[in-house]
Amino acid sequence: MRRLWLIFAQAVTVSVAVLFVVNTLRPEWLRDTAPASVVAILEAPAGAERAPAAGSYAAAAQRSMPAVVHVFTSKKGRSQRHPLLDDPLFRHFFGERLPNAPEQRESGLGSGVIVSPEGYVLTNNHVIETADAIEIALNDGRQFPARLVGRDPETDLAVLHIDADAGLPAITFSAGDSLTVGDVVLAIGNPFGVGQTVTMGIVSALGRKQLGINTFENYIQTDAAINPGNSGGALVDSTGHLVGINTAIYSRSGGSLGIGFAIPVSIARNVLEQIVATGEVTRGWVGVEIQELTAELAESFGYREIEGALIAGVLRGSPADRAGIRPGDVLVGLDDREVRDPKSMLDMVAALPPGQRAVFHIRRGAQKLELAVEVGRRPTPPANR
Repeated sequence: MRRLWLIFAQAVTVSVAVLFVVNTLRPEWLRDTAPASVVAILEAPAGAERAPAAGSYAAAAQRSMPAVVHVFTSKKGRSQRHPLLDDPLFRHFFGERLPNAPEQRESGLGSGVIVSPEGYVLTNNHVIETADAIEIALNDGRQFPARLVGRDPETDLAVLHIDADAGLPAITFSAGDSLTVGDVVLAIGNPFGVGQTVTMGIVSALGRKQLGINTFENYIQTDAAINPGNSGGALVDSTGHLVGINTAIYSRSGGSLGIGFAIPVSIARNVLEQIVATGEVTRGWVGVEIQELTAELAESFGYREIEGALIAGVLRGSPADRAGIRPGDVLVGLDDREVRDPKSMLDMVAALPPGQRAVFHIRRGAQKLELAVEVGRRPTPPANR
């Protein structure tokens, strides 16, 4: 009996030892190998078309994204000299023959929109104004050097051209300024250089002016996220048609705060057509300095109404000077249109072709005058490049 007990004890000890070794070195041998229960999963057949989700703007994005490009710019520059190199005492001991700062290239990025299969690209002037080399990268990975066709600093627009062997995807313009406040819009561009991005918002306001961004302002305001790098990109409607060129944001941090501005497609189209045709934008000019007619100024000049544009100065020898317009006059009408403020007067005059005669309706004290002015050509702003 004792012998049997010893054999049993030894067998248990050996079994426990074997289990310990196996559990330490090959634990998977002890796991339950019974087949797991099968979960039934329903999966769409391969190649099946997915119906767009309700409220999706995927079709609009897919229609317009191929025409939105990345704009890479570079220019020559010099790195900053160490302050000691300009110190007179340092130069006294080490001499005047000190090395100049090495040249380096500064790079920038923005966005653009292919507006013609022939290779014309619209972007912002501030994206390319200081560049001496421009490169365009398409959404399909192709890259091309770009040539500057012309630019218009007063609307912050520029036109580039690229030569491509294969066809280029051009965006479709919307029919005029068809937007209304509350319409859904998509902003497409290359924010912060992360790659092409689509953001959605609504039209918050139309006709935003007097923001101090450019000379000629008539912006679309939107809460679609626009960030650095989006400049020059497309603002499209819910069908994917171009309604504006993204150009500026209101921000205290550098990022989007839900207040972005885009140049309407009507202005962009006019600038595009003029630059492609002549290489520049031509506007009317009469040579006056204008300012808002406030209640205090109206009272000082003896006017009861404050509508119109006050002529604060007249350039000697200008069309306005030759026509007899004087400082202190108030322009209240141009041909058959009413002038309500300085901004409307500037837009009306700029729209007139040089050489055309226009009738200016003037208030001068108690007098009401009609003066014929031969419109001149607006001087080209000085280039910054």
